[in-house]
Amino acid sequence: MAPPFIFTVLLILFLLSGIRIVYEYKRALKFRFGKYVRTLQPGFRWIIPLVETIQVVDIRVITINIISQEVMTEDNVPCSIDGVVFFRINSPEKAVLEVEEFRFAITQLSQAALRDVCGKVELDTILSKREEMGKNIKGIVELETKEWGIEIIDVKIKDIQLPENMKRMMANQAEAERSRRARIILALAEEQAAGKLLEAGKLIDQSPSAIKLRLYQTLSNIAAEKNSTIIFPFPEEVLPRNQKT
Repeated sequence: MAPPFIFTVLLILFLLSGIRIVYEYKRALKFRFGKYVRTLQPGFRWIIPLVETIQVVDIRVITINIISQEVMTEDNVPCSIDGVVFFRINSPEKAVLEVEEFRFAITQLSQAALRDVCGKVELDTILSKREEMGKNIKGIVELETKEWGIEIIDVKIKDIQLPENMKRMMANQAEAERSRRARIILALAEEQAAGKLLEAGKLIDQSPSAIKLRLYQTLSNIAAEKNSTIIFPFPEEVLPRNQKT
């Protein structure tokens, strides 16, 4: 086999080995002898084999779970809290050159921020204001990640695990609260009913005919029940009276 042919084949293989395809949702950092040169944009790219290397960075929104953290709240209630962090890389150069393993760094920051924020508030605040807790954690994390060219989009608290005795106490508290509200509503209903009865009594007292009509209506209701005995209060004004001569 002729040497020129071998050289040509080796040259073609050398050139082909330097071909790189960068996807639209990624950026590639090119290094020459270990030194950063520039960031390659999406498309067909070529690097010098054995001399240049690339490191690809995903610029889409990335999700990282915050593993369950044991937290002691301000009112001394132990609980386990986990969450999720959403972030995006705005500067691939800083994310690679300024911090080692940015995913691991964000995870550690998020865990520490979650324990710090939730440990300063009471349990009721954590349960009722999850959005506010997430914003506070986000503020702490993004304060550090700005220097790395990383934008923290949002932090969400996913689940809060409480001890069994605390769950029973909260259930008893909720039941007592519902009982209290029911008694208040019943008392208000009795008060309103008493007021209406008082108004009705005053109207009936103003007219003797109204008393009779009410009496007849009551008798009609009793008769509908098919009772065997009916006690009829006979009105006194119907009885004959002795006329004075």
